[in-house]
Amino acid sequence: MSDGLLRIGELAARAGVSTRTVDFYTNLGLLSPAGRTGGNFRLYAPDAVERIGLVRQLEAHGVSLQDIAAAMRREPTGDAIAGLLTNLSQDLHSLQEVAHSAGPEAHGILAAITARAHSLITTALEIAANMPPPA
Repeated sequence: MSDGLLRIGELAARAGVSTRTVDFYTNLGLLSPAGRTGGNFRLYAPDAVERIGLVRQLEAHGVSLQDIAAAMRREPTGDAIAGLLTNLSQDLHSLQEVAHSAGPEAHGILAAITARAHSLITTALEIAANMPPPA
């Protein structure tokens, strides 16, 4: 180990995943090695453990790995996030209107979709609450 960095096996063990998962996440751009050993083994920063946990949590909520990777490559600004929240608010209002006018057969589908959206929003709030403040 070099300067607190983790080899792939150490990272996998700490994150509770296989080394193949670490390789897969690295190939998708979800993880980036922080360096290499003299023998050319990849080394990962300790915070990669939390990143793997985040990816697994989002994936468990139905977010595709490709969408997670794309989101992690972007650095949204406060204005962009505010715009997304405005769109979400408008979509919620539209959903409420549809729910009131929809027939009973649509209510189950709307309830399932709404529950999924609520779960994703709750996950986003948990993630945001656990992120360190900007330096």
